[in-house]
Amino acid sequence: QVQLVESGGGLVLPGGSLTLSCIVSGNIGSILAMNWYRQAPRSQRDLVATITKGGTTNYADSVNGRFTISRDDFETTVYLQMNSLKPEDTAVYYCHARTKSREAWGQGTQVTVSS
Repeated sequence: QVQLVESGGGLVLPGGSLTLSCIVSGNIGSILAMNWYRQAPRSQRDLVATITKGGTTNYADSVNGRFTISRDDFETTVYLQMNSLKPEDTAVYYCHARTKSREAWGQGTQVTVSS
């Protein structure tokens, strides 16, 4: 159906920037929305950002104004640009795809914000 592989995580200083990438393959035309989630240790997995088939974006209040979700022209890669990073942004970040009948998850990539 749809397969996702995310990358780009790593260690960054507070106030720094990092961009995550999610390579999308399979039945791309069936995708209704792409999402980024994150999960800190011993915490639930929370929605961070969404981009719909029509291009509408939405963000969690905690990242609004600092993070930007985008996609390339052929919708084969989805990005999450993260600016002004804070220690509380530390988490495993997951790419997620929603179709009419299924959902797909990437394997996760660790983002650590620390001095």
